[in-house]
Amino acid sequence: MKLFYSGASPYVRKVMVVAHETGLVDRIERVPTSVGPTALNPEVAAENPLVKVPTLVLADGTSLFDSRVIAEYLDTLHHGRRLFPAEGPARWTALRCQAIADGLLDAALLIRYENNLRPEPQRWSDWTQGQFRKLRQALATLAEEGLGTELTIGEITAGCALGYLDFRFPDEDWRQAHPALGTWFAKISERPSFVATLPKA
Repeated sequence: MKLFYSGASPYVRKVMVVAHETGLVDRIERVPTSVGPTALNPEVAAENPLVKVPTLVLADGTSLFDSRVIAEYLDTLHHGRRLFPAEGPARWTALRCQAIADGLLDAALLIRYENNLRPEPQRWSDWTQGQFRKLRQALATLAEEGLGTELTIGEITAGCALGYLDFRFPDEDWRQAHPALGTWFAKISERPSFVATLPKA
């Protein structure tokens, strides 16, 4: 399998944490890739019409995207405990948590694009504040979710989202507002899969 990736992408990190947790990391060839909302990358575009990372190309040439799809696919390739619960309340709890954390990341990335890529005279402060509002509401909801130590895709995505805040938004003091969430994150960050996938600029 071949993975188009960026070391700074939290969505790539989610996939790589899953790869480590499932013992599949050595089966994935990583291809460093640069993509952006206004930049065309022909190599990625040939595999993913959305031209985004992560994009996973299977041995038969099939391409999978986005991180949710890739992570669930990887979870079918091993014989250990499933990170995506198969059915019942546990499945919907894990998927709900994943959706909240992915939404947090979506808002964070839109803020980054607005403040770092859009020309300054065209930046819209109300837009940015609206995204920060979503980000903080998502944080408050994650804090109420009762995240556990037995990993599912929900906990993995939440950990990657909080790590991205520390990486790109160090002034967002989310631990002060949500100390229990900070304690949970400190524990999950010690897992080898999270240590091995720390984001890089």
